[in-house]
Amino acid sequence: MIKDYRSVELPERLKAMISYAFKLTKTPWEMKEEDVFSLKNTVFSDADILAINLIISYFNFVNRIALGLGVEFTGDEVTGYRY
Repeated sequence: MIKDYRSVELPERLKAMISYAFKLTKTPWEMKEEDVFSLKNTVFSDADILAINLIISYFNFVNRIALGLGVEFTGDEVTGYRY
């Protein structure tokens, strides 16, 4: 799943949420209204979509702060966060 989440069979809602998170993290300038509709189409409420967006955005924000300040991490702290 770490190499390619699309290669794993997942429930449609989870796959839509991961796709949204991946795109917002890797290519935020490519986000479009249809990305939000892809979540709405899998029965996420507006409140759910806002929470998903805020959590992903906050996680990315904090990572950028740490990286920008040269904060060093141990191997255990960053396990699973390769992207």
